[in-house]
Amino acid sequence: MSEAVLIHPTAIVSTDAEIGAGVRVGPCAVIEPGAKIGDGSRIEAFAHIYGSVSMGKNCHIFEYTSIGSDPQDHDFGSERTFVRIGDDVLIRENVSIHRATGEGNETVVGSGTWLMEGCHVAHNVILGEHCVVTNKAGFSGHVHVDHHAVIGGLSGFHQFVKVGAYAMVGGMAKIIKDVPPYSMVDGNPARVRGLNIVGLRRNGFTQEQRTRIKAVYKFLYSGEIGRREAIAALEERFPGDEFAAEIALFARSLKRGLTRWYRGRGDKSGGLE
Repeated sequence: MSEAVLIHPTAIVSTDAEIGAGVRVGPCAVIEPGAKIGDGSRIEAFAHIYGSVSMGKNCHIFEYTSIGSDPQDHDFGSERTFVRIGDDVLIRENVSIHRATGEGNETVVGSGTWLMEGCHVAHNVILGEHCVVTNKAGFSGHVHVDHHAVIGGLSGFHQFVKVGAYAMVGGMAKIIKDVPPYSMVDGNPARVRGLNIVGLRRNGFTQEQRTRIKAVYKFLYSGEIGRREAIAALEERFPGDEFAAEIALFARSLKRGLTRWYRGRGDKSGGLE
């Protein structure tokens, strides 16, 4: 027997929305026609779920959240676009997530990701699985964050920036260049401060693996040769190394350039662009 759906009498839930088994909808929440809410999800008071949204199972959406409204983009022309939310996503109070620009495109929040209070996820942003985004961080359009990244509160991201897997961005950081995988980035302007050691340990990376990643970045940021030459040489310098291959793949896909490495007080060079 399917678990009962519980909808508060003051909620407005369209009969054309797809509501899964065991969904709970709180007071004055709005779920528009076309929205899809997965089994076991919970929508708290005053949340607004637009018709562009497809939400997975066991998500928890807190008060005053807005998901799927029109993007803040001059190029948007009311085309049909979407927001896709994975399973087990936690979205806290006052978060806003906008649907994409461009016919058929999506804004995506991956399974297991947490968005804490007051975050903004703009059009065409892709957040990977098991990311943690802390209070009031803001992603401009087309930002791409890979899986298991941790984003500090009040940090801001330029359009088209990419953040690599297992990276950590410090609170109030200004991110205008791409953040490499496994790194820890902080500051305004942001600089790479080293590896995300704590995050790597928590996710089961061994000392040997962390040492290999550090060696790859030591070569990449050495400044001995140009960026393009260093990227091209990574897999030759570290043959068969999975981390060198991943970092090289990431670096080849950059649109904003790599975040510089912090060289200490008064740093003006910071290594490779």
